[in-house]
Amino acid sequence: MRWSKSLISTLRNDPQEAEITSHKLLLRAGLIYKLSGGLYTFTPLGIRVLHKVEQIIREEMNRAGAQEILMPALQPIDIWEISGRATQMGGSMFRLKDRQGREMVLGPTHEEVVTDFITHAVSSYRQLPCTVYQIQTKFRDEIRPRAKEFIMKDAYSFDVSDEAADISYQSMYDAYVAIFKRCGLIANPVEADTGNIGGSHSHEFMVLAPTGEDGILSCKACNYAANQERAERRTAGSPYSTPDGSPTEVPTPDARTVPESAQAVGVSNDQIVKSMIYLADGKPVMALVAGTREINECKLRRIIGCSTLDMANDEVTAKHAGPFGSIGPIGVKIPVYADLGLKGARNVVVGANKADCHIKHVSLDEHVTITDWVDIITVEAEDCCPKCGEPLRLARGIEVGHVFKLGTKYTEAFNATFLDSEKQSNILVMGCYGIGVTRTVQAIVEQNADANGIIWPASVSPCQVTLLPLDAHKDERCRQTADALENDLEAIGIDVLVDDRDERPGVKFKDADLIGCSLRIVIGTRSLEKNVVEVRVRKTGETMLIPISEAVETIRTLLNTLTQND
Repeated sequence: MRWSKSLISTLRNDPQEAEITSHKLLLRAGLIYKLSGGLYTFTPLGIRVLHKVEQIIREEMNRAGAQEILMPALQPIDIWEISGRATQMGGSMFRLKDRQGREMVLGPTHEEVVTDFITHAVSSYRQLPCTVYQIQTKFRDEIRPRAKEFIMKDAYSFDVSDEAADISYQSMYDAYVAIFKRCGLIANPVEADTGNIGGSHSHEFMVLAPTGEDGILSCKACNYAANQERAERRTAGSPYSTPDGSPTEVPTPDARTVPESAQAVGVSNDQIVKSMIYLADGKPVMALVAGTREINECKLRRIIGCSTLDMANDEVTAKHAGPFGSIGPIGVKIPVYADLGLKGARNVVVGANKADCHIKHVSLDEHVTITDWVDIITVEAEDCCPKCGEPLRLARGIEVGHVFKLGTKYTEAFNATFLDSEKQSNILVMGCYGIGVTRTVQAIVEQNADANGIIWPASVSPCQVTLLPLDAHKDERCRQTADALENDLEAIGIDVLVDDRDERPGVKFKDADLIGCSLRIVIGTRSLEKNVVEVRVRKTGETMLIPISEAVETIRTLLNTLTQND
């Protein structure tokens, strides 16, 4: 691959619109080009990385026994109505109509499509277990998108029983561990919320990075780890368990926030009980947490078992409790879910359900009808591990993969059945497994970069070697040596990017570091006088002079070592 013949354009400075390391470096190194917000073109260098990641995924999926298919990106809305997710997905789906007026969507995921396919493709237990996968573009119109379209590997397993499905789940889990290791990533599996996909259990594979969108709670003592949406904590209940008087109304003029209410009553922030009203599938419920904690809506939705959970507006809130800023649980006629951290609370403050008024000295178990005591707060650092009680740590992470145990959510909806050995009809048990291919490329850069640019692991480097002939335009021997080395390396399957531009050495060195190929080979007049070439390892900065006659074998050995150690 010759620089002068390729569409390679590097930038000296960070693009203004780029905020995180990977975004800056992928743009600066010329691997992607921004068309619009969330829409990117992969350049010739970028597509090489993408294809290498895809190849690793294919090899591990095939090794695990999965079969590759390709499903339509354009889908009729009808199949989403069968599963009930046409409403659940809300505005995150791109919707359109064909010329016959039939409503269609651009697929954000493919559970419905694949279940419809398997319903017609599988009929007997002899065809099971069956796992299929594809690598395809997905489309999501999310509120804060890093990408409106992205490439994803999604796999789906179908089994005869829950026990058999557990084996398929573990097989995919193990394949993911291998995929991310081969991509040079440290990806930690953590417990996760199943979200709109559904199912009983899931794990996310998270790459730790300061710029990650997800919070990860982990315990050093027992290796517990979970996404912040899913994480639990051990609690001993409320510290305010001693009564200090009878319920008493306290004027709290203009107090709308927890700090304002606490100051007006003369208590600490965590002595205020925060009350929130939600609509769970359209029905009102109230949630209670300590004033210093945040309600975890993912947990609340899962506990209630609803498909949709939305914050109630002021009108609905006033109808079932009181004005915003002064609502409380005493006397309400709707279900009340209280956080476990409030259990035993006997001296707390709640809203009085009338303007500018709160009630102090409240005992929740005496003065409030609690529907259930549940864990509904967002777990933070220093909360107690749910397994061993030690303090939890909080880090940021990028989700690169997600595996789900779906059970029969989709197969029941589509009547996806098989005949067992007794000729009895049974519902298939399903799992699904996603890897964000473009997100994986981003994560690799986040985890493998320095002040000078990207440091690609050898397995996914756009080219494994950057070859820099410094004097090729005026030194025939330099040009011939570079040509010969390029041909010899490519003959044994090593990708080579030859920087054949008539540029200053400093420019070539900076661009080589920015793009970040695994090895940099420099050929110049001075080195040729000694019959050597300079080899530099991008990851370590180690530089060595290698005899020209030994260069090919040395480079092959170095790349093999880098691939094994990444």
